[in-house]
Amino acid sequence: MIGSRAGEDTPELAGNGDGNEPYVGMEFDSEDAAKKFYDEYARCVGFKMRIDQCRRSEVDKTIISRRLSCNKEGYYTKSKNQFGQVRKQHTSSRQGCNAMMLARVNKFGKWVVTRFEKEHTHPLAISQGDCKEGKIQALTAELKLQDGLIKFYREHLSTFLGDIEQQTQVLSAKIQVAVNTMRELETK
Repeated sequence: MIGSRAGEDTPELAGNGDGNEPYVGMEFDSEDAAKKFYDEYARCVGFKMRIDQCRRSEVDKTIISRRLSCNKEGYYTKSKNQFGQVRKQHTSSRQGCNAMMLARVNKFGKWVVTRFEKEHTHPLAISQGDCKEGKIQALTAELKLQDGLIKFYREHLSTFLGDIEQQTQVLSAKIQVAVNTMRELETK
């Protein structure tokens, strides 16, 4: 059972809450199951997962702990090649983000989430995936765009109607002057 709570089957990622985001105590059958879950969660929320540090058993060198983090975790540091020269510079996407999930093997062989940091230090991408959270984010962004357009058109329509009202008053005044002039001419 991947990412299960007591008595639940595999949760589907649909949004936050209801087993859709990692939580301390969440269990997985394997390291790969934990990676798949966090990768799906990352895709739905709008970031990319980085397979980060691991800790190995001193007895048999198997991985007993794995940290999965946001791909913008940490900061880029210059590294040197084997001859001590600094490698070629490249642009870094790292922004010091602390979002991560830490899972460890318990005494029953299950992988358990022992730490989860949800908050990111950067804006999240709008996911266009097939998960509900991504669709909600995309629709929310589209709604904000449409609200902005409605406000823009409403302001222009209001200005246009104001101009029409002003022109109507000017024309009414000119017509009234013409009517008064015609009446004066008729009476003479």
